[in-house]
Amino acid sequence: MKWTKRTLGALAATTALAGMASAQTELSLWYHGAGNEVESRILNGIIEDFNAAQDDWAVSVESFPQESYNDSVVAAALANNLPCILDVDGPVMPNWAWAGYLQPLPISEDAIEGHLDATIGRWNDEIYSVGLWDAAVALYARQSTLDELGLRKPTLDDPWNKEEFMAALDAAKDTGNYDYPLDLGTAWTGEWYPYAFSPFLQSFGGDIVDRSTYDTADGMLNGDAAIEFGEWWQSLFEEGYAPGTSQDPADRDSGFIEGKYAFSWNGNWAAANTLANVENPDDVLFLPAPDFGNGPIIGAASWQFGVSSACENPEGAAAFAEHALQDKYLAAFSDGIGLIPASREAAEMTESYAEGGPLAVFFDLSEQQALVRPVSPGYVVAATVFEKALSDIANGADVADALDAAVDEIDDDIEANQGYGH
Repeated sequence: MKWTKRTLGALAATTALAGMASAQTELSLWYHGAGNEVESRILNGIIEDFNAAQDDWAVSVESFPQESYNDSVVAAALANNLPCILDVDGPVMPNWAWAGYLQPLPISEDAIEGHLDATIGRWNDEIYSVGLWDAAVALYARQSTLDELGLRKPTLDDPWNKEEFMAALDAAKDTGNYDYPLDLGTAWTGEWYPYAFSPFLQSFGGDIVDRSTYDTADGMLNGDAAIEFGEWWQSLFEEGYAPGTSQDPADRDSGFIEGKYAFSWNGNWAAANTLANVENPDDVLFLPAPDFGNGPIIGAASWQFGVSSACENPEGAAAFAEHALQDKYLAAFSDGIGLIPASREAAEMTESYAEGGPLAVFFDLSEQQALVRPVSPGYVVAATVFEKALSDIANGADVADALDAAVDEIDDDIEANQGYGH
């Protein structure tokens, strides 16, 4: 056959068009887990599966150390250099949405049906992010300790009230067998304080801000309920129930395992290590939060995927998110890094969170007791103010003065930012 220049030109053009039609549009993704080999392996596997499963999109990932991740995103936003898909910590998401770093995520409701509420990031009645896992806190204890002290085992349906909780601490203290009855983890700083301790405040009836308007902390962080909480919080340290802010980090990591503490307020991420290192893992209990008068409450919301405002293909980001939300991937992350799968179906596929599994109670805790931190762009400031107030109170500051000062600082920030769009 004789090929003419015209025929060859047409063939070349057709081949080029076919190549363009089949080429995948690249979607860049930034992730906070650099250095975590297990996490990176699972995420890379999800990305490889997604890229191979369809012809429209190709996700590529760049990972950052968690400690510098948020600063990297902020710097990129200021330089107009954001990727298409962002990893975002749940309580930070409203700030990034308000600041214009994120746009709504056009994900289908079917993809998130049955998922834990805290794994779905909503702001201004729109979905901005979705997560593959959650985290929950429980009161670590031993059945043998409860038996020794003559204490009933609290349940999700019938948790300890304040009087029972304090009686348990008193009973442990009176034995003289422990360095302290209770480990609160005060060696940890930063987000641990609002995540782990604001639920106590909320159970007393207060909060970091007024969630009905989000325009003030007055009355919620310094009202009667908050004062009662603050006085109780201070008493834990003044009366020797818990180590203070100078707690040795090593004791936080191993104190309960070694028997230095009768009870420990800790997250599910530490549970597997605890079970692996105690003398009798069958003796360990993960108990629900006490009810201080307004219901038992724990914190909620962890890292999630969202689509940046710079992304020109939000439908591609949503397609990736929906792919990543398959139960098999939720289960893989849970088995790999120990966190709570976002769905009950995925939990049943895991080694630890399936019914009867050693950590199954944490899924129930997240489902029944969890409350997300205040859904406001101002949370990122309020969280640091709350941490300082609790630290000051633990170290002997006047409760009312410390809480009033915190309210003033939070309200000044809200006013300076014109109410953060609420």
